[in-house]
Amino acid sequence: MNPRFELAHLAHAELLTPNMEGTLWFFTELLGMREVARQGDSVYLRCYEDPYHHSLKVTAADAPGLANLGWRTTSADALERRADALDRAGLGRGWTKGDLGVGRTFAFESPDGHPMELVWDVEKYLAPPELRSPILTRRSKRPLQGLPPRRLDHVNLMASDVTVQKEMFEQTLGFGTRERVVDVAGGGTEIGAWMSVNILGHEMAIMADSTGSRGRLHHLAFWYGVPQHNTDAAELCREYGVQIEAGPDIHGITQGAFLYVFEPGGNRIELFGNSGILELEPDFETVTWDLADFDTGIAIGGATLPAETYFVYGTPPVAGQESLITASEIGTRVAATVA
Repeated sequence: MNPRFELAHLAHAELLTPNMEGTLWFFTELLGMREVARQGDSVYLRCYEDPYHHSLKVTAADAPGLANLGWRTTSADALERRADALDRAGLGRGWTKGDLGVGRTFAFESPDGHPMELVWDVEKYLAPPELRSPILTRRSKRPLQGLPPRRLDHVNLMASDVTVQKEMFEQTLGFGTRERVVDVAGGGTEIGAWMSVNILGHEMAIMADSTGSRGRLHHLAFWYGVPQHNTDAAELCREYGVQIEAGPDIHGITQGAFLYVFEPGGNRIELFGNSGILELEPDFETVTWDLADFDTGIAIGGATLPAETYFVYGTPPVAGQESLITASEIGTRVAATVA
């Protein structure tokens, strides 16, 4: 069966942090996400328009990184079919009973080892009376604290081989590749791909890891919907000592408004200020960018994405990369000051 339209969207993610206090300060105080549960070394958070129990799980660990990505299928039958396809591709890790707010899941890995799962049964979020919004299409009231993103948006994965990753997601899970970057002068090697299972311009990007590492996270993104909020967020980050990597600006690729920062645990977070391109064509054709035109693809407004971090740093960091960012030290100091 054609795998197209058997995945609905990115439902949740789990980040690891060596600085739980600073990371929670970033997501709850600065961004205004709400805590919904705690279990063991983990805290569960959600944006005010996320549809489910949580969209982000933060877990204490020795190093930052990605612990899990959860993709919701379009039906219970689709879950079984996609699990079978992943097993046949040799990527399946088996069934689990799920997590808080998440039912039976099928765990798998990307060819590079990024941990993921498929799920159909989820707990739809029902706000307590004091948080219910009179805007009936909103799952809970907009928080009064921080500059709150509306929902989880997308993920960017670093990979040792972009093409291998891209083709696996196309063939087993039905992702469509909307845009890609090819190094024409260097022999046609793919160095980036932007993919989606719905009308969003992308829900997953894959970028070549120049260190040759496998299974690292480039960034997790949260959606505002209004580009002005990225400017507001940049002001807050500057005032409260959160390291800004690049932006605000707009990517040529996907036409998304971006601001990249490092949360205090060391993970890169993108604040996504608009929807970017919405792909309504069922027979869309992949747009290919030449690496020679990548400056426009990176930032229409001319913002510089620093080569020493943006194209090199990922989590977990490789040896020597810890010194590239100062977010862990800053986050600890800011969290202590605010407390």
